[in-house]
Amino acid sequence: MNPVERVGRRFDAIQRRHKWLAFLFAVVKKFGEDDAGSKAALIAYYGFFSLFPLLLVFTTLLGFILNGHTALQERVLHSALRQFPIVGDQISANSHSLKGSGVVLVIGLVGTLWAGMGVTQAGETAMNAVWNVPARRHPNALFRRVRGLVLLVVFGVGVLATTFLAGFGTSGSGIVAKIGAIAVAAIINFGMFLVAFRVLPAENLTWRDVLPGAIVAAALWEALQGLGGWYVARSLKGASQVYGFFGIVIGLLGWLYLGAQMTLFAAETNVVLRRRLWPRSLVQPPLTVKDKEALRSLAKMEERRPEEEIVVRFKES
Repeated sequence: MNPVERVGRRFDAIQRRHKWLAFLFAVVKKFGEDDAGSKAALIAYYGFFSLFPLLLVFTTLLGFILNGHTALQERVLHSALRQFPIVGDQISANSHSLKGSGVVLVIGLVGTLWAGMGVTQAGETAMNAVWNVPARRHPNALFRRVRGLVLLVVFGVGVLATTFLAGFGTSGSGIVAKIGAIAVAAIINFGMFLVAFRVLPAENLTWRDVLPGAIVAAALWEALQGLGGWYVARSLKGASQVYGFFGIVIGLLGWLYLGAQMTLFAAETNVVLRRRLWPRSLVQPPLTVKDKEALRSLAKMEERRPEEEIVVRFKES
């Protein structure tokens, strides 16, 4: 046994003895086995294209609603819209007033539907991969699109509501109103994650099965919003002055990608908890019982027909 392997097996023994460490390692390992990073990149890609038409719809609707209320328009521009990561400052700086336009609203809705459906489809694919759902159990294309459309409407309203509440929480309101707005926004985020984790995968799940992951995702999302604001204030604002639009695009894509990764990581905690997929081995051989269970689920994902069955066997080491 070489020195590197000796050290690895020593750490492996330590993580197996501590339940919390074994659980965390199992979540990280399953995240890698499911190739969740690349699936998060696809979600971020569609999310990037859906954000701009969604903002267009939001500002146009506010233009209709707040027509003639200049003071209230300015408050929204410098509070709610600024909460959108990276692009919020650009919107508030370059928008002198909100204007309602039927043509712009239609364009924004079409763009939101086109790109937003891509987000929901990518999210369904990612969640099915996280739960290792065999391909033969995936819903048909029509059902997926109808369900994706419903989720798109729910999440679109939720994102706009939490953004407005976050802006209200940072406005000149009293401390009680600020805390209340932030708390309500956090609850809405938690509800959206709970629905997404329950509905998106083609797996028979209960609300209790997805509750831990929703709590983790909501907490990570709140942290990401706070850290994202700090990072933009320290770094991306200066970068955008030098590199212009490229700095905005890179910053926004990075923010979306990190958010998608954190969401899938939270979803993996649900799987590991429900199936008790720990402890996992850091160094093989031998494989643990839970290693074999996870690898068997990965292989059976390739079953594409009801009459097809994949059988997995492991050689004795």
